[in-house]
Amino acid sequence: MLELYQAEDCGYSETACETLTALGVSYVIHNPRTAAGETRNEQTHEELTELGGRDQIPFLVDHQRGVSMYESDAIVEYLEENYS
Repeated sequence: MLELYQAEDCGYSETACETLTALGVSYVIHNPRTAAGETRNEQTHEELTELGGRDQIPFLVDHQRGVSMYESDAIVEYLEENYS
């Protein structure tokens, strides 16, 4: 299962979402905070910081492969290499 922690109106998050959609990959999306940093969901915000160690989006978790990462460019590259 893939999970993407992202924020609406964040260009970097949009890039990751567009890639997931273009590849036809199923994923769960979480919106822990806004692009400006305002927490929207305390529980998913805590999950984000516990899983990744920092409050940064987008953040991808690939449970099947045991991989997690930040940075939209790295996420796109990873998805294209493993899911295309």
